[in-house]
Amino acid sequence: MRNAVSAVLTALACLLLPCGALAVWASHGLADTGRYVGTMAPLAGDPDVRDAVADAVGDGVVRELGAEGSPALGSFLREAVRSFTHTEAYRTAWEAGNRAVHDAVLHAVRDDRAAPGPVTVDLAPVAAEVKARLVADRVPFARNIPVEHREVAVVPARDVPGLRKGYQVLDTAALWLPLSAVALAVAGVAVAKCRRRALTATGLGTALGGALLGVAVVVGRHLTLADLPERIHRPAAGAVYDALTAGLRTASWLLVALGAGTALLSWLAGHRHRLPGRRRAQASDGTAPAPPAPPPRARV
Repeated sequence: MRNAVSAVLTALACLLLPCGALAVWASHGLADTGRYVGTMAPLAGDPDVRDAVADAVGDGVVRELGAEGSPALGSFLREAVRSFTHTEAYRTAWEAGNRAVHDAVLHAVRDDRAAPGPVTVDLAPVAAEVKARLVADRVPFARNIPVEHREVAVVPARDVPGLRKGYQVLDTAALWLPLSAVALAVAGVAVAKCRRRALTATGLGTALGGALLGVAVVVGRHLTLADLPERIHRPAAGAVYDALTAGLRTASWLLVALGAGTALLSWLAGHRHRLPGRRRAQASDGTAPAPPAPPPRARV
C-alpha cells in the first residue's frame, strides 16, 4: 500500500512540474513588460522580421496614399519603407510599439473594471519617439512630421474575455502548481517503503516531464506556423516564436538535467551500499574470501 501511494504521488508530482514551468513562463515571462520588450528588441535586426514589417507597412502606406494604380509609385514607397527598417529610428519604433502593445494588452487582462471593447493602442507616443530619433539624426523635414493620436485595435473585443480568464488562471497556477509538485514529490519519497527507489523514480519522472515539455514547445511551433495564412511571413513568425519560448526551452532542459542527475546520484548511492551485502552473502554460502595471512613471527 505504501508503494502504491508513493507511486501515485510521484506520478502527480512529475505531471505538475512541466505544467508549473509552463504557467510560470506565461505569467512571469510574458507578463513582464520590461522582459518582453528586451526579448523582442533583438528581432528588430532579424532579416525575416524586417521584411515582414516592410511589406506590411509598405502595403499600408500604398493604400493610404491611394497608389495602388501606380506601380512605379508603389514600388518607390515600398523601397523607402524597406530602407527605413535599417535605421536606428526603426529600432526605436519597434521597441516603442512593442511596449505600447504589451502595456495595452496587460492592462486589459489585469483590470476587470476595464470597459468592454477591443484593446487599442495610441500611436502618438510611438510617432513622437520616432520623430525625436529622426530629428536627432538630422533627417530633412523630420520636424514637420505630424504626431496625431490614432487608436489602432490590436485585440478584438470578442477575444478579451477569454484572454482575461486565461491570464487569471495562469497567474494562480504559476504560484500553486510548482509548490504542489514539490510537496507531492517529498510526500511520495517519505511514504515509500524504499525511499531510494522512490527518489530515483522521481528523478526519472522529472526528466521525462522536462523532455515532454521540450517536445510540446516544438509541436506548438509547428502548429502555430501551420495555422498562419500564406500571406503572413512564416519565417518572421517562427523567429518571434523562438524568441518568446527561449525561457521555456531552458526550463525544459533544466528539468531534464535536474531529474537525470537526481536519479543517477540515487542509483549510485544504492549501488554502493549493496556491495557490502554481496560480500556477506558470499560468506554465508561458504565462499568467503581467504582469511588474511598471519603476521610474521619476530626472530629472537
